[in-house]
Amino acid sequence: MSEKVLAEILETGKEEVKSARIVINAPAEKIFAILSNPHRHKEIDGTKTIQENISGPDKLVLGSKFGMKMRLGINYRIQNTVVEYEENSLIGWRHLGRWIWRYELVNIGPQMTQVTETFDASRAPLISKAWLSLRKAYPWTQKAVAKTLVQLKSTCEG
Repeated sequence: MSEKVLAEILETGKEEVKSARIVINAPAEKIFAILSNPHRHKEIDGTKTIQENISGPDKLVLGSKFGMKMRLGINYRIQNTVVEYEENSLIGWRHLGRWIWRYELVNIGPQMTQVTETFDASRAPLISKAWLSLRKAYPWTQKAVAKTLVQLKSTCEG
């Protein structure tokens, strides 16, 4: 029987910042190729909210825009912009709510990479933070980043 894979939840000390990390048995370049291709995001989405990629390049870079068809109770579309980028080590994007989904990759061996995913609403406008609190999104988001990392690991190692 195989052991259940879990991501490590990281305590950030801030309600509006949720983070988790996992070690993936793959080089950073392979992992980053998946993260920087919005057409592959549905494969790694631990929340199961992404329905399909509707616009964007095959490879994201700083300033790239990409759109997703989503479902979280209702169907909606979201436009994201890459706001943080370092080839093979960092990628982060945000949308109208201005919270950031960030992935940080650190090589820890020839075929091993530590990946940290962070949901960061610390610099979002007060209206966005209020909406997230009202929707009780923070606990759900903590689980979402952990599930996405497990899915990313499965995709990269499978």
